[in-house]
Amino acid sequence: MANPPQVETVTSGADKAKLAAAVLLLIGALVAYYGLAKQGALAQWGALIVLLLAAVAAFFTSEHGKALIAYGRDSWREVGKVVWPSFKEARQMTMYVFAFVVVMALFLWLTDKTLEWVLYDLILGWKR
Repeated sequence: MANPPQVETVTSGADKAKLAAAVLLLIGALVAYYGLAKQGALAQWGALIVLLLAAVAAFFTSEHGKALIAYGRDSWREVGKVVWPSFKEARQMTMYVFAFVVVMALFLWLTDKTLEWVLYDLILGWKR
């Protein structure tokens, strides 16, 4: 089997700066939230939301953010290709699973009781 091709990620200085800005904005959002505790809830939440949105915007303008968006689009496209079962098929498969679980539970119970009888009554001679 052939080895898959190696993916080499090259990030530019600008891309690293965008990621660093996103991290700093995220930290700044947390610091502002706790630092503005005396200013009131509106100031706290306003600063938190604004700085978090700025951090998200900075992240999504980087190459990693663009790759994440492309991955999400590809995933959504693949979900559209899935052939979903009909209600009747889903109900039938659910009944098969329930039946299998009941049969397996009975099998395990019988196996447990048989081993208990063999070990305790026949081999050890303990009567309960």
